[in-house]
Amino acid sequence: MATIYSGTRTTDHRFFVTTAYIMAGIIVAGFGMQWLMGRSSFRSPPMLHVHALVFMGWTMLYVVQNHLVGRGSVALHRQLGWIGAGWAVAVMILGLYMTAMMVRQGRTPFFFQPGYFLFMNWLTVLGFGALTVAAIRLRRRTDWHRRLMLCGMAILTGPAFGRLLPMPLLIPFAAWGVFVCVMLFPIAGMVADVRRYGAIHRAWWWGAGTIAALQLTIGVVAFSPFGLTVYRTVTAGAAGETAAPLVFPPFPGARPLGIPPGS
Repeated sequence: MATIYSGTRTTDHRFFVTTAYIMAGIIVAGFGMQWLMGRSSFRSPPMLHVHALVFMGWTMLYVVQNHLVGRGSVALHRQLGWIGAGWAVAVMILGLYMTAMMVRQGRTPFFFQPGYFLFMNWLTVLGFGALTVAAIRLRRRTDWHRRLMLCGMAILTGPAFGRLLPMPLLIPFAAWGVFVCVMLFPIAGMVADVRRYGAIHRAWWWGAGTIAALQLTIGVVAFSPFGLTVYRTVTAGAAGETAAPLVFPPFPGARPLGIPPGS
């Protein structure tokens, strides 16, 4: 299998560059729509702006890195790669922190149960980190590196899809709607490989399998006694403490949905 994909930089780069632009476009559209609809503003807390800048910076860096490989600027790509490794750590730390702050403040989107939202964001951020670390470790095997990086980046499109999809209409399956959209990227990579080489690279199975495993794990952990304990620990002494972890927050002007098992 590895020999089929050796030396594929020139044949693959168009797919990866195009996909990088599509991902960046979805992220800009998703968060830009929030601003245009007045759901976010420059008066937001400073840490939210820091989070947004780091997140968008990573997105732009991902696009640039794919361009550099396509142009054959491998040396510069590698130099920026070490900056990107540190940047990815910042993305993870801020993602974990901002999720905890939202849950503590009782600001969970009403189409997610608070406990589910907590673990959905935490586990997907950690999944992004795991795939990115694996890609960095395999950086000398370009075929694996590019595919795992794409799968990690696909995870980060989830919040943008959550702002573009009609999430209220998808309750109680809103998270699965986002999952399906995220999976379109590794699936597109599989299709591209079959068309180009007649086989699917194993990296896609590892990347897509990781994303699918995360989606299944979120529900198991969030609804477990352990998950409920973690939620109560995170929200202790804050406004979110009064929110039932497994009940959908109310629509504006409506009553809560769902039954809180074990809460």
